Amino acid sequence: MEMRFLGRSGLQVSVLSFGTMTFGGESFWSGMGSTQVDEARSLVSQCIDKGVNLFDTADIYSSGQSEQILGEALGPRRKEVLIATKAFAPMGTGPNDLGSSRYHLIEACEASLRRLRTDYIDLYQVHNFDAFTPVEETMRALDALVQSGKVRYIGSSNFPGWGLMKAMAVSDQRGGERFISQQIYYSLLAREAEYELVPVGIDQGVGILVWSPLAFGWLSGKYRRGQAPPTNARLATMDGPGTVDMEHLYAIVDAMDEIAKAHSASVAQVALNYLRGKAGVTSIIIGARNQQQLQDNLAAADWVLSKEEIKRLDQVSALPLPYPYWHHFKWGSGRAMRQFGDATDQ
Repeated sequence: MEMRFLGRSGLQVSVLSFGTMTFGGESFWSGMGSTQVDEARSLVSQCIDKGVNLFDTADIYSSGQSEQILGEALGPRRKEVLIATKAFAPMGTGPNDLGSSRYHLIEACEASLRRLRTDYIDLYQVHNFDAFTPVEETMRALDALVQSGKVRYIGSSNFPGWGLMKAMAVSDQRGGERFISQQIYYSLLAREAEYELVPVGIDQGVGILVWSPLAFGWLSGKYRRGQAPPTNARLATMDGPGTVDMEHLYAIVDAMDEIAKAHSASVAQVALNYLRGKAGVTSIIIGARNQQQLQDNLAAADWVLSKEEIKRLDQVSALPLPYPYWHHFKWGSGRAMRQFGDATDQ
């Protein structure tokens, strides 16, 4: 398993990491999966044996059950891996039971430590941008958690580009802890991150952790032109990422399918490998409801796409540029193109 440094830090993480949103299955989260401790222990062991060293969760997943199950599944192997979790979402009915205030982040961290059965969190991430809490307060609270030894590194998740840049500026002004990672939605079907989040991550040394690289299952290979959609998939019971242009999706999947056959691989592996080759990406978070899915996803680490294959996928998945990016490309020409180069160009 390839290891990469996470952002501008000395922490190395596996190019594929494991997300535990499928652990628990309480209420809304049942659409993601309902993995319990015994099956989770098997999945976690399979990941570790393959070389995965980063496990991602969040307090909100199944109202804390995901963290609890992950902690139990790791057991004595906790020291072998890195745990990443997140806080922001409401975990109670009180006015201070959500957001990124000092109050909530410290309370949420303490609760996560208990559920995970650990005395430290390797990567603590702010799960969403809080427009109501001063960024200075959030960064000071995260500093305090690091200084206390309860958190080792900090990261952001789902921040807008300007919000991430403001947080980095505040850290630099104060000489405090900086985000080393940003966890973002990024896939062949969702390349909007390339406009701001990828460039700011590269510029500021913030490594990218990709969530939902299969676009909620749209890129799993289960959705094909002329075929009825599966009834047992996640998208059969819950909403996906906004409105999907089905013809655009089918064109992407058709290209992925040809590439997959050339490598004797699955369509899902092509989607994962595409992101593996993109600039700024450190690790792709995979999930699995069962052993078969996990085995297939992990196999994506065993091969890579060629530059020509990446270029083909770039072209078929391209979307019209919004302003001001079409202006940048029109007048910047090759200079503008280079900032979105693939990892092999770095």
